[in-house]
Amino acid sequence: GHEGEVTGVAFSPDGTHLTTASLDKTARVWSVSSGECCTTTMQGHAGWVTGVAFSPDGTHLATASRDKAARV
Repeated sequence: GHEGEVTGVAFSPDGTHLTTASLDKTARVWSVSSGECCTTTMQGHAGWVTGVAFSPDGTHLATASRDKAARV
């Protein structure tokens, strides 16, 4: 799991995954059915990750950070 507090969550459009944003500067994608982390860990932000959102078709994930950047 995360090494810092969780600051945001988003379910994938099909409900199979949950993404969490964290003060540890990562976003992680979890399997809803198994509860297992992490099918994907997004790294690269220099600041806390404060928001996450899936695209409507579920093929992309966007993150927002205190480093003033958004990543897809």
